[in-house]
Amino acid sequence: MKPTSFDYIAPSTVGEAVALLADETREAKVMAGGQSLIPMLNMRLARPELLVDISRIPELGSLHVDESGALHIGAAVRQAHAAADHAVRDGWPLLAAAIGHIGHPQIRSRGTVCGSLVHHDPAAELPTAALALDARFVIAGPRGTRTVAAEDFFVATFVTAVEADELLTEVVFPPLPADHGWAFEELTRRHGDFATVGVAVLLERDEATDTVSTARVVFCGAGPVPVRLPAAEDALVGTDAGEQARAAAARAALARLTPSDDVHSTATHRRESAAHLLVRACTTAWERS
Repeated sequence: MKPTSFDYIAPSTVGEAVALLADETREAKVMAGGQSLIPMLNMRLARPELLVDISRIPELGSLHVDESGALHIGAAVRQAHAAADHAVRDGWPLLAAAIGHIGHPQIRSRGTVCGSLVHHDPAAELPTAALALDARFVIAGPRGTRTVAAEDFFVATFVTAVEADELLTEVVFPPLPADHGWAFEELTRRHGDFATVGVAVLLERDEATDTVSTARVVFCGAGPVPVRLPAAEDALVGTDAGEQARAAAARAALARLTPSDDVHSTATHRRESAAHLLVRACTTAWERS
């Protein structure tokens, strides 16, 4: 299929882009890498009257670490660029690992980090990584700029806190403690597919007691938004992440996750797979801490 006809504009500033999105006379869509939007246009699931291409706005191509140690990734930064960046790989290895699970190299070379986050497929890797890493989202609009925490950004399937007249300009990842361990595990039908279910785990080790001081456990493919599981985190904190603790975390996943059935998997299969992946991820994260 082919898309319906639309106008195309590539603004050179964020202000110009926001002004185009705020124009209520025609429906507009933002394009950065186009790896999600173009298929939707071709299948006519999206029929915008205007396509706003933000890939030529210089400030949105920035990837840097600020003086506080936080990582800033602009809306036009490609996934492959972020995953290959030494600062990302050294300081936020879970993010680099999550990007490595996205599709295939051709997709990652065009798709953007922020584009995947705004598109928000609940089976996608980056929303889960963003929630696990406590990311913040900087959004520009006609009413000014605002920042939204990850737990408030993902609203429902394909829905985020970004309004129709707003633009996500960057995502910010706070620095991680040096003694943290991480793991990202997922189950897919084929390499490059969206996850049937997946999990991101972060564990911080208390060197004085050699136990887990803090934990974050977040699942993808287990609900309409990334699912953080405090019960599994509580099962790990204060332990050495050994067999009993991992089993308790897995039981929490089995008891509290409520995924749905679809053509790819049953809810039972997803829940049991999530528990298995969590055990494996906790083992890896503790070894890396």
